[in-house]
Parts: sequence; C-alpha cells; structure tokens
Amino acid sequence: MKKVLFVCIENSCRSQIAEAFARIHGSGVVEPYSSGSRPSGIVNPKAIASMKEVGYDLSVHRSKSLSEIPDIEYDCVITMGCGDACPFVRAKRREDWGIPDPKDMDEKEFREVREMIEEQVKALVHSLST
Repeated sequence: MKKVLFVCIENSCRSQIAEAFARIHGSGVVEPYSSGSRPSGIVNPKAIASMKEVGYDLSVHRSKSLSEIPDIEYDCVITMGCGDACPFVRAKRREDWGIPDPKDMDEKEFREVREMIEEQVKALVHSLST
C-alpha cells in the first residue's frame, strides 16, 4: 500500500477531508495520513457536517501535528495550497494542490471545495494504483 500524507496548516478541514476521501476511494491502494504544521486541535464542525452528507463520519478524526505522524518515507506528500513545504517529511513525490481554505465559506462554497478535494484524491489514487 502507498503511504500518502495530506498536510494543511490547521489539520481541521482540507487535509482531513482529503484523508477521508483517500480512505473511501483508496481502500487497498493507499494508507492515508493527515496533519498540520500548526494544528488547531479540532476538526472543523463544517468539515464534519460536509462529510456526513457523503456518508463519512469525520468526527472520529482528530487534528494532529507533523510531529505526531509516523516518521517514515511517504510515497506522496500533498500540501493543500497553504504554503506548507514540510521539508523534514521524507517523500518520494510531493504535490501542492492549491485548494482554497473553506473554513470561512458558506455551505455551498464548502461543498464545492469538498468536491474539488474528492476529484483530486480520486486522480491521486488512480495514479498510485497504475
């Protein structure tokens, strides 16, 4: 299984949603992780509600720092567009997705970001499985 790390600043919205979609769409292909450079300590309630709409319970996740993830070489590290470089996280491949931070968006905009993340995760899983 390919080890994939999703990183944003607070590990409360984008990286959590990406990890969830990697669990949904990458079962048997990827082993997903998420973390933040300055974690908020909570998963955003909007993210929990948004993922509940697609049948995923994000309330079981927790906001983690980069120091709390396994110290391994990841097959792929994805930053979400927040300027985090994560230079001390070892990775074979790095990508920045440029996803806007949805934490202050309304429900409709939040869903659009969720869908953008889902499409990116599906493409990533496909690329890692071929």
